[in-house]
Amino acid sequence: MPVIPKTAEELVIMREAGRITALALQAAREAIRPGVSTKELDAIAEDVIRSHDAIPAFLGYPPGSRHPFPATITASINEELVHGIPREDRILQEGDIVSIDCGAVYRGFVGDSAFTAGVGQISEEAQRLLQITEQALSEGIDTARAGKQTRDISRAIQQYVEKHGYNVVREYTGHGVGRAMHEEPQIPNWWPRGKLARRFHSVPLVPGMTFALEPMVMVGRPPTRVLPDHWTVVTRDGSLCAHFEHTIAVMANGAPPLILTAL
Repeated sequence: MPVIPKTAEELVIMREAGRITALALQAAREAIRPGVSTKELDAIAEDVIRSHDAIPAFLGYPPGSRHPFPATITASINEELVHGIPREDRILQEGDIVSIDCGAVYRGFVGDSAFTAGVGQISEEAQRLLQITEQALSEGIDTARAGKQTRDISRAIQQYVEKHGYNVVREYTGHGVGRAMHEEPQIPNWWPRGKLARRFHSVPLVPGMTFALEPMVMVGRPPTRVLPDHWTVVTRDGSLCAHFEHTIAVMANGAPPLILTAL
C-alpha cells in the first residue's frame, strides 16, 4: 500500500484524536499504584475516550480476527513488552514497571501512543531503562524531518539505545497511522547492515506523512515470544523491557515534526 500524506484539515482531526489518546493515557498514569489491577486502568482509559466522542482503537482489533483484542489499552508488566491484556487478577506490585499503550478513533482518524511507568519505588536499573527508552523516542522524533528517510529514524533509535548497553526489539516496528491504525510505512527500531539491509524498504519523509514511532527496549537480548493468550509479547530471556510511543506528523521545510499525541 502507498504512503498516504495527510492534508492540513486531516491533521487538525488527527491532532484531536491524539489529544484524546493523551488524556486517556494521562488518566491511566495517574491511577498507577500498588494494588491497582490492569483492568481498572483499562476502564479509566475507556471512560476518557468515550467521554470525548471517540472510540477505543484497540478494542476488537483486528476486525474479523479469531482472537480480537478484548480491551481499550494494552498493559504490559516487567518482562512483557507489548500487547498485554488487562485483567482483574493482574495486580500492580511495588517495584513493577508497566507499559500502557492506547489508541483512540476520532472522526475516522487514529491517535496511538504509549508510555512506561514505575509502580511505587523502582530499581535504579528500571529507572535507567525508562529514561533511555523515552530519550530514544525523542531521538527518533527529532530525526523525522522532510528530506530524511525512514532508515535515518531507525538508525537514530538503534544507535542511541545500543550506545547505552541495551537492545531494541526486532519483530515489532513503528508504523504509519491515519484512517487505519496500521498504515505504511513500517519504521523498525533498528536498521541492518550489509546484504540484510536489502530486505528493508526505506521511504523518503515528505510533509504530511503521519506515523507512530515506538522504541521497544530491553535490558537483555532482543528475541521475544507470544504467550498462549495470542497477544502478550514477552522477552524470551525474561529481561525487563520498556516502550514509549508518539504519533507524529512530518512538517515542511525540514521543520521539527508535530507531535500529534501530546497534551
